[in-house]
Amino acid sequence: MMVSDQEIVERFPVGYYPLHPNVSLNFQLNRFYGWANEERMLEEMRAVAPRISDYADWTRVMLELSDEALAAGRHLPAAYYARAAQFFLRPDDPRFAPAQRRFLDNAEAGNGVTAADRHLVPYGATRLTAYRFTPARPRGTIVVFGGYDSYIAEWLPAALALRDAGLDTVIFDGPGQGTVLDAGTPMTPDWHLPVAAVLDHFGLSDVTLAGFSLGGCLVMRAAAREPRVGRVIAWDILTGLLEASRTLFDSVGLGALVAHFESLPAPVFDAAIEEGCRADLLLEWFVQQGRRVMGTDTPTSLFDAWNRYRTDDVSHLVTQDVLLLAGAADHYVPLRMLGDQVLTLPAARSVCARVFTEAEQAQNHCQIGNQGLALKVILDWLDQVGGRSADPTAP
Repeated sequence: MMVSDQEIVERFPVGYYPLHPNVSLNFQLNRFYGWANEERMLEEMRAVAPRISDYADWTRVMLELSDEALAAGRHLPAAYYARAAQFFLRPDDPRFAPAQRRFLDNAEAGNGVTAADRHLVPYGATRLTAYRFTPARPRGTIVVFGGYDSYIAEWLPAALALRDAGLDTVIFDGPGQGTVLDAGTPMTPDWHLPVAAVLDHFGLSDVTLAGFSLGGCLVMRAAAREPRVGRVIAWDILTGLLEASRTLFDSVGLGALVAHFESLPAPVFDAAIEEGCRADLLLEWFVQQGRRVMGTDTPTSLFDAWNRYRTDDVSHLVTQDVLLLAGAADHYVPLRMLGDQVLTLPAARSVCARVFTEAEQAQNHCQIGNQGLALKVILDWLDQVGGRSADPTAP
């Protein structure tokens, strides 16, 4: 029996909470609570936040909370606490792999995922992790992937919501993401290649393709070169990874340097970035994670790689219906990128843009704080552009 869109929206909590004074850590706490949607988890986060002053504190506290949740049989909180703990760990840290395994096992168990839902998609010399959830009477097909620091298993609650909304739903980790990155495969700006591998494997065509976070950039790059994509969702928009990163470098006085990195001698630029990383924990993590995701070894090579993740060189090739989502107070992606993206889609069949506001509790990156509203906007748009057929059970 089909689930109503309103019932789907109500599965997700509404509210972006001031849990920690650090903007980045506060975002992560809200992010993981939003997926688990357990009131006790929110109370626990409020209680432990004063004990967290750096990433070492963060990891220790999140692992403690995960242990307690697992002992109590609370699968989703155990999963997302473990994911939070893993977030700032280096892969060679002995706690990394156990936290990753606990996250994946409990995210699947907590969402009722079975072995039949999990797939491995051939991609060159490796395989992409994917999940497929097909309703009894599919009304359309959607394929979703993440961004810069995502495991697609984190997104399982939304995937199941889309299935219950009538959509044959495929979600996957691509190169440089989640389990595929853990297996040693870095990211590629040629995102049409992993998308093609997924479409080939499942025999799909005329799909809605959605990417979240950096995926808002990757989805444009894929849609420009993959004709089996019928509709495109950038959740959120991101017209350039290098440009988006400049805000972080501005905060430590390196914004001007980053803007002109291509004209600077590599040793000078590398030394300046490394010095900045020593002065700022978030910057250190961002650069360290970037090297791993992009498969680079120096700041100069990393910035060269980041500069390839943009949409202005491919957007004119996008001919599909396009939905662009943006948060009014996204601390990762400047809102001006929404206008930039709209203006570089001259061949799109249609373009719809939606800015989410503080009044809606959805002003943050990827609408953390009200993801149910974002899903409702997406479903309504799909109804308008033919991505979801009429409900056959409707009177």
